[in-house]
Amino acid sequence: MNVTPNANMADAAQIVLNTIRRPVIMVGADGFITYANADAEDFFRSSANVLSRNALSKLVPFGSPLLQLVEQVQERRSPVNEYRVDVSSPRLGVEKVVDLYAAPVPEFPGSVVVMFQERSMADKIDRQMTHRGAARSVTGLASMLAHEIKNPLSGIRGAAQLLELSASDDDRALTRLIQEETDRIVALVDRMEVFSDERPIDRYPVNIHVVLDHVKAIARTGFAKGIKIVEDYDPSLPPVYANRDQLIQVFLNLVKNAAEAINSDPEGEITLSTAFRPGIRVSVPGTSDRVSLPLEFCVRDNGPGVADDLLPILFDPFITTKPNGSGLGLALVAKIVGEHGGIIECDSSSRGTTFRILMPAWKENMPLSDDADGEGR
Repeated sequence: MNVTPNANMADAAQIVLNTIRRPVIMVGADGFITYANADAEDFFRSSANVLSRNALSKLVPFGSPLLQLVEQVQERRSPVNEYRVDVSSPRLGVEKVVDLYAAPVPEFPGSVVVMFQERSMADKIDRQMTHRGAARSVTGLASMLAHEIKNPLSGIRGAAQLLELSASDDDRALTRLIQEETDRIVALVDRMEVFSDERPIDRYPVNIHVVLDHVKAIARTGFAKGIKIVEDYDPSLPPVYANRDQLIQVFLNLVKNAAEAINSDPEGEITLSTAFRPGIRVSVPGTSDRVSLPLEFCVRDNGPGVADDLLPILFDPFITTKPNGSGLGLALVAKIVGEHGGIIECDSSSRGTTFRILMPAWKENMPLSDDADGEGR
C-alpha cells in the first residue's frame, strides 16, 4: 500500500508498523494495550480491537517476564532489552520463546512500546547464555584422548627415532614421516585437551581496548599483514570482568578468521568495535536470575560471508570450511566466552560477517583472583 501525499502522519506510521515483520504493541500507563500492529494480532491471536479492550496482564500468564519488563521500563524511563524470554501460555502457544525490545514513549507518559522477535525452544536450549554447549561434546573425548592416545604415540615416535639410526636413506624418510605425523596428532590432542579444563577462571577488571590493540599489533605483523584494520571504540567503556590472556585468545581467533575470509581482496577491511548497550540481559540456565551484559565487542569483515547452512552449527566442534582446519577455533572461542558468562553470536551475509560478543562489566563487589596484577586494566 502506497502513502499518498494527502495521507497524514498517523496513517503513514500505521503503514510502516504493519510493514515491520515483528509483533509490535504499545502498552498504556494503565496497563491496557493501546496499539497493536498486524503481526501482533497474529501473535496474540486476537484483533487489535479485542486487544485494546484488555490489559496486557489478562493476555499473558501471571508473573510473566513481559509484565516485569514493561514495569521496569516505566520505572526507569529508558529502553530495556531481554533475550530468550519464555512467554509460553495456552493463548500464545507452547514453546513460545522471544527476544523483547521495550522503550518508553515520551509523548505518552507511562506508555511503553514492545517489539517481539520469536525464537524456537531449540534455539533457547542451544544458545541460552552462550554457545557453551557447543564445546561440551568434545570435553569427554579430549580427556580420553589425552590418556589413551598420547602415551602410545610417544612410544611410536620413540621407536621411529631408534629405527632412523640404522635405517637406509630411503627408509629414513619414512621414519621422519612417522615422527612428523605423530607430532601432528599430539598437537591436535593438545588443542582438544583445552576443552577438558574445568578450573575456575582468574577474572579481574580488564581494559578491552588494551586487549584489542595487542591483538591488532600481532595481526598486522602476521596473518593480517596488509589488511586495513579499523577501530570504532567507545572510549568511555568500563572495564570488562574477564581474564586478559583468554580474551586475547578469543579475539586472535576471530581476527584471524576475518583475515582468512578477506583473503587477498585489496578492498578487504576488518573493523573492531566496542559499545555500551544498557538493558541487555539474559537468563541464567537453571535459575530465574538474569545477568546484565552491557558490553558489546564486535569483529566485522567485508568478506563473502558464511554459508547459511553453517550458521546454526558454526560454533560446534569440528565444523570448518578450511582445507587444513580442525574446526576447534570457534568452539574454543564459544567455550571461553561462555565461561565468562557471556554470549557470542554471528551475523553474516554476502556483504560480510560480524561476530558479536556480549559480556558483563566490572563492578566493585566482584571477586578478584589472587594473582590479578591489573595488567590490561
